[in-house]
Amino acid sequence: MTVSPTDLRPEPGSFRDPANRVFHAGDDVLRGLDVTAAAQWRTLAASEFFPPLLAAGKVCGTEELTGRPVPAPWAAVLRHERIPFVSHPYEWSFAMLRDAALLHLEILRAALPAGFTTKDGSAYNLQWRGTAPVFIDVGSFTPLRDGEPWAGYRQFCQTMLYPLLLGAHLGVDFQPFLRARVEGVEPDQMRRLLGGVRRFRPGVLTHVHLHDAAQRRNAAASTAEVRAQLRAAGYTRELALAGVRGIEKLVRRLDHRPGGSHWVDYQRTCGYTSDDRAVKERVVTAALTDRRPRLVLDLGANDGRYARLAARHADHVVAVEQDPAVVDQLYRALRAEGDRRVLPLVMDLADPSPGGGWRGVERASFADRCRADLVLALAVVHHLAIGRNVPLPEVLDLLTGLAAPGGRLVVEFVHPEDPMARRLLANKPDGLFPDYRREEFERLLTARGRVEERTELPCGTRTLYRVALGG
Repeated sequence: MTVSPTDLRPEPGSFRDPANRVFHAGDDVLRGLDVTAAAQWRTLAASEFFPPLLAAGKVCGTEELTGRPVPAPWAAVLRHERIPFVSHPYEWSFAMLRDAALLHLEILRAALPAGFTTKDGSAYNLQWRGTAPVFIDVGSFTPLRDGEPWAGYRQFCQTMLYPLLLGAHLGVDFQPFLRARVEGVEPDQMRRLLGGVRRFRPGVLTHVHLHDAAQRRNAAASTAEVRAQLRAAGYTRELALAGVRGIEKLVRRLDHRPGGSHWVDYQRTCGYTSDDRAVKERVVTAALTDRRPRLVLDLGANDGRYARLAARHADHVVAVEQDPAVVDQLYRALRAEGDRRVLPLVMDLADPSPGGGWRGVERASFADRCRADLVLALAVVHHLAIGRNVPLPEVLDLLTGLAAPGGRLVVEFVHPEDPMARRLLANKPDGLFPDYRREEFERLLTARGRVEERTELPCGTRTLYRVALGG
């Protein structure tokens, strides 16, 4: 391909390293490299450790574009594989974050003996192919200098290790912490949370208290001064490698298994009969096989029944569920199955991930990332409309807005007389939802697309709609 500057769209999340920058050109993901970064890339590509990581899919597919003009100011251009769906660490479950951290450490452990390290240690440097994590920041690799500590250690602690410690040692979900601050959890915050006898729990004394003390002690020192101190103290490549192995051993030990919740056991307690499920599966399958979708979005995925069904007929599936415990359970099950098509994510649809970071666009919002060919909204509408007091028009605007132009929607409407709807209404003042009626729902639906199929479930209190949305 010929790269023209006018065709390039800068990636908003790639601007902090002036040596390289990610761009989009059509469906291609490109990375411009300056002279120094280009030379380092060629050394990296010729190394013994890097090609096996590429071949194993642990680093995103990357090739240099040669024999073509390179746009200024870059000395070389790389082309990366396109990740099926970009997600953020605050949308991952505990086991997902731990597996991503372990991959980062594995890559670093392979790089150090070969004379390379990584500039960064951010969780944002990893993405997913289904349940398989993949390292995407090829520009982060840089030659290792003796006496130099891992430059990414602080980022790794703040965006990966500390969130894992919150779950493992305090039983606290880390997602709100990471969503609140792109840079992650500060050592000072962790020191306050893990004081007293908690400081003796695995990893806390070394990576929280001593790390925080070292940062405060060296706050006025330059990087060169710290490097000189480490060299004088005999800090070597071997010690750096031993440190990475120690962190890796710690991360493997950390675990967090949340207790049961209503949503963990929802499929057994929701009241669906086997006949209801059979009809729902038929309707979903028909929508999937009518035209093979590239991306399916399953909202309120729970145990992944319909996400798995969608994965048989689609290229990729994003399964969204509010409860971190449910997502973690689903991820572990999919990982054990070797699934590479379903990506489970933690998200409250009434409070979806907003844009974040610099100018609110460095980390794109969920709505801006979603262009699904098929949106599944099964047993979702009543939870938003009644449970969260969201007006029906707004609910449908959310669902249709997540679809690509010309996409489709399979949506379930739970009638007011359904036992689940009645349970939700029992906790609300009388007359609060006069518009929550099937007739009104259908009127709103037809204003947003063409209803291709209307199916009553055997229970008699739920209706499924398959809708072709406007282009």
